[in-house]
Amino acid sequence: MEIENRDDDDRLVGGGQQTEDRAFDLTLRPRRFAEFVGQREQLSNLEVFVKAARGRREPLDHVLLCGPPGLGKTTLAHILANELDVNIKCDSGPGIEHKGKLAALLTGLKRGDVLFIDEIHRLNVTVEESLYPAVEDFQMDFVAGEGAHAMTYRIAIEPFTLVGATTRTGLLTAPMLSRFGIEIRLSYYSPEDLARIIDRSARLMDVEIDADACDEIARRARGTPRVANRLLRRARDFAEVKWDGRVSLAAARDTLDSLQIDHAGLDLMDRRLLGAIIEHYDGGPVGLDTLSASLGEPRDTIEDVIEPFLIQQGFLKRTPRGREATPRAYEHLKRTREARGGQQQLF
Repeated sequence: MEIENRDDDDRLVGGGQQTEDRAFDLTLRPRRFAEFVGQREQLSNLEVFVKAARGRREPLDHVLLCGPPGLGKTTLAHILANELDVNIKCDSGPGIEHKGKLAALLTGLKRGDVLFIDEIHRLNVTVEESLYPAVEDFQMDFVAGEGAHAMTYRIAIEPFTLVGATTRTGLLTAPMLSRFGIEIRLSYYSPEDLARIIDRSARLMDVEIDADACDEIARRARGTPRVANRLLRRARDFAEVKWDGRVSLAAARDTLDSLQIDHAGLDLMDRRLLGAIIEHYDGGPVGLDTLSASLGEPRDTIEDVIEPFLIQQGFLKRTPRGREATPRAYEHLKRTREARGGQQQLF
């Protein structure tokens, strides 16, 4: 079961899964640790934990996978199940609407199986509290009857591994966080690792691509494998229609320039936000509500979708007084400032 992430957007450079990504994600998804590219330290630790659990013939400790969308959390959950040689059941926090749905998932698990819950920070309170005894004692409570005649029954479930994925660790409750024995934080990928991923995907898709074209797409893919694979598909389209079918460096640049994705991976919306702060508010600080009104975008979209990558890459900073464009943003947009009256003003 593939889950769409509410926290992400539908832009070409958005890391969340979009409709057309689903079939390609399944085709391109690595199935073993040896096939997974990047996240070397995290992967090395996971390999140790899996080998130790298999050696003891015990279920793996519960695992929390954290990080921005599109970095491979779902892929790693499936790899864990494959490496442990067990089955995996997948659902999402908002998809588990009541205790009955949770009970159906848990009672269907065999010993050592993996239960993967995407967007686990969005579990409702009742379901989350019902999950605690399941992950701690491998038991679940059921209430039969109502009022004074209500009876609570506790049934045993097979020991299993809960793998939770979240893009927003800060929204997880302390009790939920404490249930995970292993926490893996995924970070954005280097251009070198992304180029390797693009080359592998191109071979699986039977697409001819030059090495320098892999590098070019990788540099503009925002450190995110899902974005890199999406851009590869668009480059294939351009190569087939406008070029000779092979994704050369020229074809890759033509694709990315036509899609208005610049050399740093910023798209039109990113540049609009930075440009508004610089041109209309003297580089900031400017409040989120004011910025939302200026751009005509919901504040949640700005805060949760557009800003994270800009902040991570050093183009934008959040301060107690509002958002400010950094010197790197001025340089990227080719803007300069001059000092007037002791203050920095847009030139």
